[in-house]
Amino acid sequence: MSLKLQITEEMKTAMRAGDKSRLATIRLILAAIKQIEVDSRISLDDDDDDNQTLAVLDKMVKQRRESIAQYQKAKRQELVDIEAAEIEIIQTFLPQPLTDGEINDMINAAVEQTGAASIRDMGKVMGILKPQMQGRADMGAVSGMIKARLNA
Repeated sequence: MSLKLQITEEMKTAMRAGDKSRLATIRLILAAIKQIEVDSRISLDDDDDDNQTLAVLDKMVKQRRESIAQYQKAKRQELVDIEAAEIEIIQTFLPQPLTDGEINDMINAAVEQTGAASIRDMGKVMGILKPQMQGRADMGAVSGMIKARLNA
């Protein structure tokens, strides 16, 4: 079953259960997916398009983390709680996160594969890692790890 169909089924389950907060978040996910489909004139129903669906979910989590940082600066805990709850729901559709050890192994393999020797080669390394880590790791943190590896 494709990820989009799984999300749609979860929406139906949330409706039946009367779980309003989960339902609202799932509707936000489906709206974001629909927006991509309309803008790109494609359909994300196929299993092949799960990477694009993962990219949408990954972007939504990133946006909410940024919102949490802003709300914490403004001392708006009630909004922080809402965003954190949405992140938890969105993450249920993402694959299992990678451990730091797995990330380091993947970075080392990508550096060896590309022959990256300096920070100028970072784009090559990121090009290999991004599809493999989509939705499974914070790419901002991975970027920092790659920089540290290439500067060493």
